[in-house]
Amino acid sequence: MIKGKYLFTSESVTEGHPDKIADLVSDSILDAIYEKDPNGRVACETLVTRGIAFVAGEITTSCYVEIPKIIRNTIKEIGYNKPEFGFDNGSCGVITAIQEQSPDIALGVDTGGAGDQGMMFGYAINETPELMPLPIMLAHRLVMRLAQLRKDKTLDYLRPDGKSQVTVEYHDSKPVRIENVVIGAHHGPHVKTEDLRHDIKKLVIDNVLPQQYLDKNTKFHINATGRFEVGGPQADTGVTGRKIIVDSYGGFGRHGGGCFSGKDPSKVDRSASYMARYVAKNIVAAKLAERCEIQLAYVIGVAEPVSLMANTFGTGVAAEEKIVKAIREIFDLTPNGIIRELKLRRPIYKKTACYGHFGRENEGFTWEETDRVEELKKAVK
Repeated sequence: MIKGKYLFTSESVTEGHPDKIADLVSDSILDAIYEKDPNGRVACETLVTRGIAFVAGEITTSCYVEIPKIIRNTIKEIGYNKPEFGFDNGSCGVITAIQEQSPDIALGVDTGGAGDQGMMFGYAINETPELMPLPIMLAHRLVMRLAQLRKDKTLDYLRPDGKSQVTVEYHDSKPVRIENVVIGAHHGPHVKTEDLRHDIKKLVIDNVLPQQYLDKNTKFHINATGRFEVGGPQADTGVTGRKIIVDSYGGFGRHGGGCFSGKDPSKVDRSASYMARYVAKNIVAAKLAERCEIQLAYVIGVAEPVSLMANTFGTGVAAEEKIVKAIREIFDLTPNGIIRELKLRRPIYKKTACYGHFGRENEGFTWEETDRVEELKKAVK
């Protein structure tokens, strides 16, 4: 808990941001394989830049999928379907460099062990209904609204790229107001800057942000340089896994460093991060703490985590040692246990690739369920 007044900022990006194109392509390939082979091993990375989409990685599967077709279809679905956007599904070059998973890694995974070493974090806090930090949830909602207005052609000059940023003022670790809001909206050449700023303020910001957090001193920065005509891979190279803070908690809590997209759930970078969120969210939902951070750590080829930590930041109703004991009793933290508990061998990953992997309660993501609350309450009595 931090005493006094401070500001905290989180950002989000649309699916047309170059890094998110890369995440979506990687997860689209994973989903295509999982539709046919739920036991496939996938670890693929995507790079997009002007005129090129390059996918490389390790894939071991019993099925066949047309990877170049998946790449082009995903780029089209995102909205890059016209040459004047500077990047389009029909004319971009597609390069693939795929090999099988290393047999040394397979040795550890085949016996139920973790696919790699590393540490993963999960976080939950009671300042939003989704038990997520307020800044990242607002940032996500802004770019989701931006994308909606583009797709339904309410603002037909919008193009797929876009960014948001929200700064929240906290008093004694409680959010009290929004200090400033940033929107970067990718657009066509014919809209005037003043018209775009008016539209974004009225149809995006005023539509999304809760009025109780806004006041006369809240600042709005809409396309701060004036123009954002050149966007997407024409303007910036995108790579899978480069938006790990956008994907998680917007900078609240810690991050183990491993990205999620393009990895099947035998990779604990992804699956254990989902489990850590599931555990943390159930602890906060059970009112055992106002906020909770869970750390898990694994070593390749070993099933049980080598460490488990719960941090309630002084808000817990019981000692962390007691909470950790309850977690070990209630949750199966082995890779196979996580996959089974959260039903991760399904083609659900493309949906996770943009607008955050957490706080998405209407998407069917099992790690967002709060179905272990009563068990935790009983265990921590």
